[in-house]
Amino acid sequence: MKTLYTVIAAMLITGSAGALADVKEKVEAAMKSDIRSQAEVDRDANRKPVETLNFFGLQEDMSVVELVPGGGWYTKLLVPLLAEKGTYYGALGTTRIENNLSTLPGFERMNIIAKDANLSREEGSRFFAIESDGLGVSDVDMVLTFRNYHNFSDQGRAAMNKLAFDALAPGGIYGVVDHTARHMEPLTPSNRRRFDPVKAIKEIQDAGFVLVDFSTIHYKEDDELEYEVGARSVRGNTDRWTLKFMKPE
Repeated sequence: MKTLYTVIAAMLITGSAGALADVKEKVEAAMKSDIRSQAEVDRDANRKPVETLNFFGLQEDMSVVELVPGGGWYTKLLVPLLAEKGTYYGALGTTRIENNLSTLPGFERMNIIAKDANLSREEGSRFFAIESDGLGVSDVDMVLTFRNYHNFSDQGRAAMNKLAFDALAPGGIYGVVDHTARHMEPLTPSNRRRFDPVKAIKEIQDAGFVLVDFSTIHYKEDDELEYEVGARSVRGNTDRWTLKFMKPE
């Protein structure tokens, strides 16, 4: 019986390794696509998409929601990866990817959801609130958001975490990456695009998630956490936290 368990475990490990290799190959192929600008390509070494998506456990047959895709840096990698066997959904702040990518060859299966969601800022505030009745999908395998958490107010972050939780299937993964701020440091103009990872963990756990793992993929020892992320001394070299959560089964 012990031999049988050993064989089964070996088969599972082999299958997992093969799936990861397939994902790596497809992401690397998407990274070479002509639709990517040189500025996007220049960020590859810093953003490490293959390692990041591997850490979150992304597979090509998953259903995946990308929250706040912005200009589509990750969208251009995720859609080709998921096009054949999986499903891609973009939600919240999707105007640019809908206008710029939806008509391109290979992006026919890119789904834009929660179009009635409202992202708004009060006058004088730089943080967004979110009004939404839901993403309109359920039982998805993964929700991802990259360098967006800091852009939202307390209400906005709580709403985003709830939208992710409600959209995921039990056991589904919520992956979040953002620029690091010092723990409990008061808000200043210099840290306005950074976020305290301890506070993020607490907020996301309060939404019902379980912290599964963290990664040092984007750890930058020489980022002193003092300067605005666009400052010359840290631009393209910011320390970022990379957190993996799960919706309990």
